[in-house]
Amino acid sequence: MSQGFILNLVQHRLDVYCDLKRSELTEISDDLVPIIDYTQDLLAGGKRFRALFAFWAWAGYQVVEFDTAKLSVETPVVSVAAALEMFHAAALVHDDLLDQSDTRRGKPAIHKRFESLHQSSRFAGSAERFGVAGSVLVGDMMLSWSSELFGEALLHSPGEVIEAACRTEFSKMRFEVMAGQYLDVLEENAAPLRSKSEAVARANKVMLYKTAKYSLEAPLLIGAALGGAHQSELKSLSNFGIPLGLAFQLRDDILGVFGDPQVTGKPAGDDLREGKRTVLIGLTLEALPVSVANIFEELLVSGDLDGEQIDFMRNAIVDSGALAKTEALIEQYSDRAIEALAELEISEQGRKELANLTEAVINRSK
Repeated sequence: MSQGFILNLVQHRLDVYCDLKRSELTEISDDLVPIIDYTQDLLAGGKRFRALFAFWAWAGYQVVEFDTAKLSVETPVVSVAAALEMFHAAALVHDDLLDQSDTRRGKPAIHKRFESLHQSSRFAGSAERFGVAGSVLVGDMMLSWSSELFGEALLHSPGEVIEAACRTEFSKMRFEVMAGQYLDVLEENAAPLRSKSEAVARANKVMLYKTAKYSLEAPLLIGAALGGAHQSELKSLSNFGIPLGLAFQLRDDILGVFGDPQVTGKPAGDDLREGKRTVLIGLTLEALPVSVANIFEELLVSGDLDGEQIDFMRNAIVDSGALAKTEALIEQYSDRAIEALAELEISEQGRKELANLTEAVINRSK
């Protein structure tokens, strides 16, 4: 079965759901149409790693190999995958606002869209505040919709034990990513007052909870729980998902500084302008001479960077050895994930597809 077939089912589930919500919103007021317009546009793109990891974890723990002819948009795992994509999109809306990032996938971020709506409509008041309010509410709405989609999927789950296990993992994911998000915001503001020697350790904790666990471990655990995996099997999946999630985020950190804007959909050096306190940055600050580290820190805090300053910071990252160290960490985490995958007691079909996804995560360019 092609990944495209699965993703088409997930997209169709999202489209059907959003069409229903569009109808409900317009019954209240036509002024609510931008909410669903912006939501559907955001849901139309992305790498869909979460949906795919959840699907193949579910498939890997089927007692018998599933009949692809019976797979449809009504299959519970499709709605679970759609719920994960809706949750991810909601997190992106809030993350872009918190980071003051103006673009997402090469298009204006949701708060910037609301700003533009305010300006083009010549509303009274502040366009920026309107943008903030609109994006907070859309993100909250999407969080609510992700829970609804998830709940609908579990109406057809095979038994109370499986339903309880799925809900436990879904709730843990939501809790942990919000905790990680706060730690990320805190670090961006508090890091200049804290010891540089602890920067990497703090960045690792943010990376674990904000991204690694929710991006890959949680979808794996939720999909496997829906497939009937036992607790011991879920623990083995964590041994696979967490290191792969860490490799995923470390690659993201590199792309946020050195990625091609035409591929990533974000401006060059965007993470530097946003003052991101990643492992890559922590390794840089630890390795640079004090005088250069202080200049690097000042630029990171300022946020208003020109091309020459971005180039200086990129060169500092390379010259400090931080880029090479981060690449080495990606390789180490990837090796751990691959070893853990080989030890999983899952179907060969599931193992093969998860291996393909692992390679895509490790070698991605956006």
